[in-house]
Amino acid sequence: MYNIKYHTEDISKYSFLITGGAGFIGSNIVEYLLKFGAKKVVVFDNLATGFADNLKEFLGNPSFQFIQGDICNYEACVKAVEGIDYVLHQAALGSVPRSIKNPVATNAVNIGGFVNIAFAAKEANVRRMVYASSSSVYGDSKQLPKIESVIGAPLSPYAVTKLADELYAKVFKDVYGMEIIGLRYFNVFGPKQSPTGEYAAAIPLFLNALKNNESANINGDGEQTRDFTFVENAVQANIKACFSTDKNAIGSVYNIAVGERISINQLYTILKNTIGSNVNPNYREARIGDVRDSLADITNAQKELGYQPQIRVEDGLKKTVEWFYKNI
Repeated sequence: MYNIKYHTEDISKYSFLITGGAGFIGSNIVEYLLKFGAKKVVVFDNLATGFADNLKEFLGNPSFQFIQGDICNYEACVKAVEGIDYVLHQAALGSVPRSIKNPVATNAVNIGGFVNIAFAAKEANVRRMVYASSSSVYGDSKQLPKIESVIGAPLSPYAVTKLADELYAKVFKDVYGMEIIGLRYFNVFGPKQSPTGEYAAAIPLFLNALKNNESANINGDGEQTRDFTFVENAVQANIKACFSTDKNAIGSVYNIAVGERISINQLYTILKNTIGSNVNPNYREARIGDVRDSLADITNAQKELGYQPQIRVEDGLKKTVEWFYKNI
């Protein structure tokens, strides 16, 4: 992976902090930055939902540093941003069901932790902070495709926290003059996404079941649609956001997706055919807080960040299956 260079700057001059860098998307960002010769790549993670195994391939790299710490601890954030040029904030407690079960923890990490790292970055005069938001902020809006300026009412505590982050980011830009850009991820998938745990995402869960010749669970009728986004596209967006020179980008938030949607049933069929399985899924009740349909308009990201998704769903799924069978 990462045979395409998404930046034109000399990143050997810059230091990057990736919060949540032991997680799925964060560790992929680390891989990209180290592959292309970043001066320093620091991962700040408490390993609550991330995995040390995601970082083991980087341990011998002199440009890599791991700090085990918690974004809920402001002093730890202050230490983590020392000497950093760019902050890529991926740390969060993900999952709509998790947030419904424990909104207190989700709020503390996703809002309190966000403010901690953003203010620490501001005080340290970092060049720019790029942070992960979510398509969940569109809530009950029925409009398709989703346009950044039109959102509905949040459907879960998780969605509330991501919307709050966006509001804080706008205030940090307006009040402090901070360069900060948000990325609304749409159902990111790919290598290093874990199939374990109560809140694992659909694609690794499906792959794990199919690998074991078991029926995967589909919530609802499976006709709900998603704009599934291969992780390399999300990495590209982070790199492009770091170095965008468009003044309109500062303080803005962008849809990061492919601009195509498929149903969960279609997704399962693609995976089943790719693997060569004939196991049918098991249907169960729809989950509270889930949106029915999701499709992104990525025009603004293309125009202001220079974002151009390179990998469509089927190609991304093939890469994911290949990685999964080698590593899980």
